[in-house]
Amino acid sequence: MAKSSSIDLKAVGTKVWDWCDDRLGLEAMREMAAEKTVPVHRHSFWYYWGGISLFLFIVQAFTGLLLLVYYRPGPGAYDSVRAITYDLQFGWFVRSLHSWAANLMVVAVFVHMFSVVFMKAYRRPREFGWWTGLALLGLVLLFGFSGYLLPWDELSYFATAVGLEIPRSIPGIGTLIDNVVQGGPEVSDVTVQRFFALHVFILPLIFLGILGVHLALIMKHGTALPPSEEDKPETERRTIPFFPNFAARDMVMWLITLNVLSILAFLFPWQLGQPADPLAAAPEGIHPEWYFMSQFQVLKVLGEWIPGYAGEVIGIALFTVGGILWGLLPLYDNTRESGARGRRATWFALAALIGLIVLTIWGYAAL
Repeated sequence: MAKSSSIDLKAVGTKVWDWCDDRLGLEAMREMAAEKTVPVHRHSFWYYWGGISLFLFIVQAFTGLLLLVYYRPGPGAYDSVRAITYDLQFGWFVRSLHSWAANLMVVAVFVHMFSVVFMKAYRRPREFGWWTGLALLGLVLLFGFSGYLLPWDELSYFATAVGLEIPRSIPGIGTLIDNVVQGGPEVSDVTVQRFFALHVFILPLIFLGILGVHLALIMKHGTALPPSEEDKPETERRTIPFFPNFAARDMVMWLITLNVLSILAFLFPWQLGQPADPLAAAPEGIHPEWYFMSQFQVLKVLGEWIPGYAGEVIGIALFTVGGILWGLLPLYDNTRESGARGRRATWFALAALIGLIVLTIWGYAAL
């Protein structure tokens, strides 16, 4: 009887697979996954950071759904976060997981981006992979900025008010920021409601769409080889199948990331400050989150050198030009034969990395 049942289950499974395959093309996807390989070399470690970024997004989505059950945007925002943190069983842990995952995801995305640059993985035909990746980075930063206000405590209120001063100073956009994003001339509970809608509905929809395109491009073009490996004869290049070999290693990295995340959330739980009071004076040393600290420090220094509106405009112009040049890297350094262009692109990326680190440290030291 057991054997007959097993045969029946196998037949049912085959019919289900065939039914789904006829409609979804599962067999073609399985064959594509089976044919996909990943290079193995001394720089292979950097291939895992895209997967780590994806895992941290999944953690944020799962913990965000749990928090969504109890969070109340608007006037009751602070009280709902206080209840999550201090009253609900393991609420503090879920909130800490969500917050730590957000910060670690920013780190992972930055590491992934710079590894792509230094391994020249943006070159032809991967230009659109680079541009969709930059779009995802921008959305990750918007996730962080919009989510930071939601607890509606003192620090998040004043940090958001400072952060909104930057886009508000852009000519022609200031009024839009006030009316659409902020919901008025001041950061208020209306702003919390709009940031909540942005954080849990608008940004996830856009993010998932671009992420799907990004992953499809990776599957289409495969994993890029760094220049040092491209110069080797094909007989000396090593690869492993994506599934199950590389996928299993990816899962190990996900498990390590989960352990690190859990330890951070347990040992350093995310705190909740005093309720936001728009009428109170801003605390000393108020600043945006660490991933905006470099821009904050540039504007601060320019404001001291060139007081007034002109300093802000110059700072925003510098950020805009730098972002455009960063996005155009694949068009400037587009082939293995780029030569001097490739070296200049590497030095440009190295200068950007050092600049981000130095300005961030400088910003915290100057508080």
